[in-house]
Amino acid sequence: MTDDVKRFFSNMLQRVTGLRCVMVTDRDGVPLINLEREKSAKFVMKPAFLSTFTLAAEQSNKLGLGKNRNIISVYADYQVVQMNKLPLVVTFIGAENCNIGHILAMDQQIDAMLDELKTAVTDS
Repeated sequence: MTDDVKRFFSNMLQRVTGLRCVMVTDRDGVPLINLEREKSAKFVMKPAFLSTFTLAAEQSNKLGLGKNRNIISVYADYQVVQMNKLPLVVTFIGAENCNIGHILAMDQQIDAMLDELKTAVTDS
């Protein structure tokens, strides 16, 4: 199960220009899968940063715009894309020139790949 997920995200690291890291965490920011092509910004990989996505997604829901699917943060040297796949959160860390559109276009494939992992997290 997780080998297929790791293989899928490893292939993504190779295909998406500028993508440095893919992390799958639970809603509390506990890493389940962490794949890095090169070392990324360390603070982005801390559970305190990763767990803020869930809080931000819940707060944005209160705006009346519906369920938040993605949060994209752009910094000077890198970009962070976080996808709401609750009970999981998928975080992509890319260089400043990373192709975010390519990542977002793979949304349905990512959903299909995470189905078994979601079930495992929910059942435990």
